[in-house]
Amino acid sequence: MNQRSVFIGLAAAATAAFALTAQAADPAAGKAQYDATCVACHGPSGISVAPIYPNLGGQKEQYLVEQLKAYRDGTRGNPIMAPMAKPLTDTHIANLAAYLAAPDRR
Repeated sequence: MNQRSVFIGLAAAATAAFALTAQAADPAAGKAQYDATCVACHGPSGISVAPIYPNLGGQKEQYLVEQLKAYRDGTRGNPIMAPMAKPLTDTHIANLAAYLAAPDRR
C-alpha cells in the first residue's frame, strides 16, 4: 500500500467517524442541558442577557465543540467556564453544540 492510499483511507475513516458523531448529536437533549445550566448567563436560545457573556446561538457547531472541550480539558482557561465544562462528556458537548448551532438560533 502506498502513502497516498493510506492517507485516503485515513481521511475517509475520519470523515465517516465525524459524520456518525454529528448524526448522533441530539439537539433536544442539548436544549434540556442548556436550559438547566447555561441559560442563566448565555440567555434564552443562546442570546446573552449580559454584555460580559457571549452569544452562543447560531455559532458553528464544530467551533462550540472545540471550545467546550478546551474549557473542559483546561487548554482554554476561564474561571467561570472551566468548572461548568469539567463534568461534560463528549456526548453532552455534541448535544449542546447541535442545539446552539441549529438554524433557528441565528
